[in-house]
Amino acid sequence: MRSYSIKEVSDLVGGEIVGSSADAISWPQQIEMAEPGNITFIGNAKYEKLWAASKASVAIVNDNISIEPGEGRAFIKVKNADLAMSKVLELFNPAPPRFDDAIHPSAVIHPTATIGEGTKIGANAYIGPNVQIAENVTIYPNVTVLDDCTIGKNTILWPGVVMRERCHVGAHCILHPNAAIGSDGFGFTPCAERGLAKIPQIGNVVLGNAVEIGANSCVDRGKFSSTILGDGCKIDNLVQIGHNSVLGKFCIMAGNSGLAGSVTLGDGVIIGGSASIKDHSTLGSGVIIGAGSGVTGDVPAGKTMLGYPAVEARTALKQWAVLKRLAENK
Repeated sequence: MRSYSIKEVSDLVGGEIVGSSADAISWPQQIEMAEPGNITFIGNAKYEKLWAASKASVAIVNDNISIEPGEGRAFIKVKNADLAMSKVLELFNPAPPRFDDAIHPSAVIHPTATIGEGTKIGANAYIGPNVQIAENVTIYPNVTVLDDCTIGKNTILWPGVVMRERCHVGAHCILHPNAAIGSDGFGFTPCAERGLAKIPQIGNVVLGNAVEIGANSCVDRGKFSSTILGDGCKIDNLVQIGHNSVLGKFCIMAGNSGLAGSVTLGDGVIIGGSASIKDHSTLGSGVIIGAGSGVTGDVPAGKTMLGYPAVEARTALKQWAVLKRLAENK
């Protein structure tokens, strides 16, 4: 792994160097664990207090930082330290797992499947009838892609991913290990003879471009039509997206959160970890749902909701303050 000069890194991120350091940058590291030769970042003022004790040679910082780098160390000032650091991490990103064969001999590919130029398929993968895979797709070992699915160019499917039949994944997507795309929606109805009768789920899942699905997350197929995730949606690990839900562009769902069936999200909705959204609810564009909240109905665009059941953040904070005072005055 090569090292970089401060100037090389500063040029990469379009930054301004403040201070100086003779150390070459050999590795990025979080501020508490950094050693000489490491570069770190300070993306929030609350972490400025950690800089004095850090051994990092260089930090990428926001241009409004209130501290100085100190002797023998340097800052690279930028507009957005988090975004700049992502570019630095790309410099040091190790090479992906190696494919000795573009298509492993143990992979099973149906003769009616179409495989684009530059696509790689790992050991024990299964590609079913009429599957269409575009160019430069990477399919790691033990992936299953069933009948009539499509996968767009430059998409990556990590080991254990399952795409059920008739599902569609766009270009530049990443599906992390054991993600399940197109499982049956949770549909049952009471039946005198059978207790609970299963309702067939005959729809599919459609993922837009640049969608990322975390490890062990599930996106259920629609009952009639499609469960849809718009371009740029980012889904964390262990997330459940119920049947016939529709997500706009650039939505974020953190780990252990879930959508019940037929939930609609506008563009740019953010759902915190372990939050849950009731079926048939609509959340407008720009809505933020706090971690652990339970949404039981529609939420207008731009609102921030907290609590269980979720209410507007300002109201929730007032309620919590009142409860705290009551408890203290016992």
